[in-house]
Parts: sequence; C-alpha cells; structure tokens
Amino acid sequence: MITTSTNAEQRTLLQNISWETFESLLKETGEDRNSRFAYDCGTLEIMTPLYEHESYKIQFDRLIFTLAEELDVGIKSAGSMTLKREIVNRGIEPDNCYYIQNEPAVRNKKEFNLETDPPPDLAIEIDITSSSINKLGIYAALGVSELWIYDGQVLKFYQLTREKYVEGEFSCVFPLVSVTQMNGFIEQSQKTGEIALLKSFRAWVRDKITILGQ
Repeated sequence: MITTSTNAEQRTLLQNISWETFESLLKETGEDRNSRFAYDCGTLEIMTPLYEHESYKIQFDRLIFTLAEELDVGIKSAGSMTLKREIVNRGIEPDNCYYIQNEPAVRNKKEFNLETDPPPDLAIEIDITSSSINKLGIYAALGVSELWIYDGQVLKFYQLTREKYVEGEFSCVFPLVSVTQMNGFIEQSQKTGEIALLKSFRAWVRDKITILGQ
C-alpha cells in the first residue's frame, strides 16, 4: 500500500485487488463516501478530494452546465457515478460526467449499467497530484468519448479515436469551445468571484453564438 497526500488530494494505491474485492468495496462503502475509486486490472487507487480539488470540480460543473444551457442542448449530469465493466476489468469514478449526445437514450433512467447502457459523452478528471494509475486507459476501455483532465494549472482535452485518446484543441461535445479558452476561464476562477465568473463566461458564450450565427 502506498499513500500520498497534498493540500488538494490524498491517494492510496493498492495492488493485487480482485474484481470481486473491488465490487465488495463499492457495496460496503456505498455512494455517500467522500473518496473515489479507480480500478485498473488489479490495481486500485482510492482518492480523497480536499478543498482545492473540490473547488475546481464545482467550477467545471457550473461552466459546463452554462454551456449546455446557452447552446440549448440536452444534458444529463451523472456526477461521480461509478463507471465499470467487468469484461474489461476496469472501473472509475470521475469528478463529473455528462450525457450530451446520448442524453435522449438515458433521460429517464434511474440506474445505469455500462454493459448495456452507453457510457457518458464527457468526463472530467481533476488530478492536482499525479495519479499512479492509467486513467486514460481506463476511460478508453469504458468507451467515454471525451475526457477533460485538469492538473491545477493546465487543462487538456482528449477525444477517443480508434480506442485511444488523442489530445485536441477543440471539444467535440461542445465544438465552439477550445481548450485555450476554457483554460483562461479556469485561471480567472482563481481571481474572480464565482458569480462574476459565470456572468463573464455566459456573456462570452453568447458572443460566440452570435458571431457563429452571422
């Protein structure tokens, strides 16, 4: 067992964990626990988010919801829902995940099973301290179309192409948004009040929509 801790996150890495043990831990700890699990073929990382981590998680969620609202696209927020498939021996709990293109297919669902249901279209990972587990590999195996990873300084967009992630400048789920622009607003969130940030972001989105509509 290896444990690391910072002001943003605490991580514990466990080796030789069977799928059955992983499933048991999920059931025993329940949905209300503060920690999040990432499981990759026998390696289990348990991450406990602290203030800095959760602050960024909230900011991303608000910006994404504002994007969906202004673009008038359907969205279903699934939070840190456990994404897992025994057939690929992998599972993970993102900071946030969303159904966008696949929102109509899951709109009225109360339970999800990735063996039969589509994976989320977008997942958000905040890794202030480097994870020891291959999260890109986990998300790729689970079929999540787009992944945003933020390390506390830089945001990166990844799109799933031929079962591997390719880093890109623009989002596929929100095509008018570039990673450079989103980085700018996340940086702004460290200096600006939350309401002021959302007003600024909403105004920017509306300007983009107006320009593209001309």
